Amino acid sequence: MRRTLQWVREFFGTSTTKSQLATTSQPGHADKETSDPVFLAVDEVSGSLQEGLLSWLLNVEPHQLEKTDERTSAIVAQLESRISSGKLEELPRQPLILPKLLHALSKENSDRRELVSIILKDPALTNRVLQVANSPFFRSGDQHIESVDQAVFLLGHRGIRNVVSASIMQPMLAARDNAEALFSERVWQWGMTCARSAEAVAISKGVDSGAHFLLGLLPALSYITLRREVERLYKDRCNREEVPPSLFRAVFSQFDWAIARLVAQKWSLPSSFQASLPATTRPTPMQYSTPLCDGIMLGTREVLRHVNHPTLTEEELRQVLLLEEPQFDRIRGAIAGMLEKEASPA
Repeated sequence: MRRTLQWVREFFGTSTTKSQLATTSQPGHADKETSDPVFLAVDEVSGSLQEGLLSWLLNVEPHQLEKTDERTSAIVAQLESRISSGKLEELPRQPLILPKLLHALSKENSDRRELVSIILKDPALTNRVLQVANSPFFRSGDQHIESVDQAVFLLGHRGIRNVVSASIMQPMLAARDNAEALFSERVWQWGMTCARSAEAVAISKGVDSGAHFLLGLLPALSYITLRREVERLYKDRCNREEVPPSLFRAVFSQFDWAIARLVAQKWSLPSSFQASLPATTRPTPMQYSTPLCDGIMLGTREVLRHVNHPTLTEEELRQVLLLEEPQFDRIRGAIAGMLEKEASPA
């Protein structure tokens, strides 16, 4: 991978690489051949990040992801059929409170009291909002947030919008049993990091940051949904044997964005949200050059670096993200700071 990136830098130069990515991500360039070496370098980086991520999330050695299983093809085909029909056993249902919250949060000048009232009507949501608002991903300084009204006041419209999005997702990502505990904990940390990273990249590009925060959480929701669905299918076929990591790798790699799109459709997320999701099962190299995909790549790398898991160097990441150096430094520094605070004792 490093040789590939070095070759791209020498052939195109750093600024040319980024300008080509910028140009071809504009309308009218959708037919750009994905054999372009610049795009292949981006694709290779993304693939490398995902391999490292899966190794960490599943708590396995990388070589365990490579082992083949004779039942993989049948499980993948069955899962693909369920996704196509939209009939997944584990697909999260739309939270009942989501439409009201999306409506209230979509108005830039929405009444703070209206938003507080909606949240307070759900005691469980109220508790989660306070928990998330006081987490290192949102809390700045030493002031502890003790009420929803205070959270809205301190975090502002954008901040509380994202806190609520995370609070709605949190129960769906929570572990159901001890076997799921480590995966759930790690996928939540990864999801929150990617969401904040996608939000920050969106702000730097002048697009809807709130939408990108919510969308940045969807891959994490996709992963835990796929894990649960695969475990159902595998145990039905294999008498409750443990699912091999290679099968998880196959379905995560193939269906992560398909599940994200299905969730967005089933939850009736705004069309502008859905339009920001990659349109293919796996994003083409061209589609990596978006605030959402840039944010997810940056967030993934920072999580892996934070937990001392093998990953890209900072320079390798710079080469493939559509960010100017000051933007990259500011966003990467902010995300790294959040992760450091999360690791520090209260």
